[in-house]
Amino acid sequence: MPAVLVAAGIAVLSLAESSHMPSAQVNDKLVHGVMYLVLSGALMGAFAYTGRTRTRYYITTCALATLYGGLMELLQQYCTLTRSAEWTDWLADFLGAAAGTGIVLLIVLFTSRKA
Repeated sequence: MPAVLVAAGIAVLSLAESSHMPSAQVNDKLVHGVMYLVLSGALMGAFAYTGRTRTRYYITTCALATLYGGLMELLQQYCTLTRSAEWTDWLADFLGAAAGTGIVLLIVLFTSRKA
């Protein structure tokens, strides 16, 4: 459920018209990276919670989060009037997804060695 809520939040933030977005002095790519770090972390947390810690789940999670980022970029380009798609945003989405997946992987490895 947390992953669904995070994905919904990303959709709202990604597709809201720019006039409705608060202006802040934060690097846009950093925001993208953090959003997809949280998304992939939530997805991996769900897999880890169910005991599914195989390598394919990490790869799948990173791929799904990255594809979702690409979908958001396409929707910004073709379904909004004031937003546009950027390849660098999608790259930031991927890097955030990879980082979130990697963090959960490290947590799982660290905690499984202590058990």
